[in-house]
Amino acid sequence: MSGPSYVAVDWGTSSFRLWLMNAGGQVFGERRSDEGMTAAARTGFASVLQSHLDALGAPANLPVVICGMAGARQGWVEAGYIDTPAHLSDVLKGAAVVSGQARDIRILPGIAQRDAAAPDVMRGEETQLLGALGLDVSGEALVCLPGTHSKWVHLRGGTVERFATFMTGELFSAVARDTILSHAIAGADEAVDADAFCSAVMEAFATPAFSANLLFRVRSRQLLFGGSAQAARETISGTLIGAELAAGLAEREQATPVTLIASGRLQRLYQIALQRLSIPLNVMDAEEAVRRGLAGAAAAIWEN
Repeated sequence: MSGPSYVAVDWGTSSFRLWLMNAGGQVFGERRSDEGMTAAARTGFASVLQSHLDALGAPANLPVVICGMAGARQGWVEAGYIDTPAHLSDVLKGAAVVSGQARDIRILPGIAQRDAAAPDVMRGEETQLLGALGLDVSGEALVCLPGTHSKWVHLRGGTVERFATFMTGELFSAVARDTILSHAIAGADEAVDADAFCSAVMEAFATPAFSANLLFRVRSRQLLFGGSAQAARETISGTLIGAELAAGLAEREQATPVTLIASGRLQRLYQIALQRLSIPLNVMDAEEAVRRGLAGAAAAIWEN
């Protein structure tokens, strides 16, 4: 059995994930930390990467392929964007080289939608799309990538035609932390109140224009009728996700399933919401998708 042949890195704004992998996609070692772009910009991207490679005893000649915010303007080396309509193979061709390094290090570009009426960007999600769909996908695809900034992506034959970003995760954090609703969810445990969540999803999906009012009802309902902190938290989450789904599904063709790329709690919540709306669904773990995408990039860069 051969050893690792390259290093794959998903470098986010606040998180860092690294895997030693071979051409077959086998993982020989991994590292995780909170040394995302924000922290690495202060301490040095090269030193952060090397510290994790040293911890795994990675050979000095292993090349590195990176996706995510290390390629942003504030990152290590700006990797730029591929403009829509963008075939996923174009991402593989646009990797930026990190100069001045002893090993071969490449950073994948993001995708930009240069539409004055709907400008948008993604960085990192393009690699998940590559891992989840591959290069030989045919027909229509609608992909949902939940997160701090959720993405809804329309593809045709492996080409990203258009996409939209929703600040759902960031809005949830802000509402839960910095508004009067923080009192309503104080002490909530990790259990999911599925009934409260589904009810909120359906109401916000049906009347997204009332989302701000639906959020305040979390406070008034608890004051007037009581209710648990978990129910309040799930109502906030369901309201924000329901409003997102109303927009994300607005242009979906009836026969097109949604491909959900997510992990953990977000995967569960979005899966519950989409199933409650009777939307046909394909689910893939987000971490598996990014690893597969980085594996495809490594093959395109170093094996061809």
